[in-house]
Amino acid sequence: MTPNWALTLAYGLHLVATVVWIGSLAALAWLVLPAARRVLDTQAWGRLLAEIQKRLDPLSWFCLAVLAGTGMFQLSASPHYQGFLQIDSTWGVAILVKHILFAAMAVLSAYLTWGLLPALRRNALRQVADPAESARLERRNLFLLRLSLFLSILILALTALARAS
Repeated sequence: MTPNWALTLAYGLHLVATVVWIGSLAALAWLVLPAARRVLDTQAWGRLLAEIQKRLDPLSWFCLAVLAGTGMFQLSASPHYQGFLQIDSTWGVAILVKHILFAAMAVLSAYLTWGLLPALRRNALRQVADPAESARLERRNLFLLRLSLFLSILILALTALARAS
């Protein structure tokens, strides 16, 4: 039997990590990047991307690890959990789809961290940035951030569905 204090701590950490991760996605996708792109020149834009990534990446990956760890702890303590890939209820389906979407978000985050954002920074920091390449990379970045945000909203909806089951 899982101690109540441990489950409470896991729930709390899970919620904080969720708020930080989803909040940072929302702030970047809807506020920071669109506004910064309108007012910054290419060099300043590149420096801003570098600074944001330097600060946000470790926090995001930490949140991802906290979400995975506390989520698995909560899963193991749930009375609905019947074993790996035992999908015989609405709860089981919701949790399975939630984990698939979480894995997709982790893959998207990896691509953003080690693929797209470095390419955006490199292009912006060149002496003569390629405007067509910049526009293409920026559109892809914004699309993937918004896709991650959409997936996170689906994950929250699946969490609500599982809890209501």
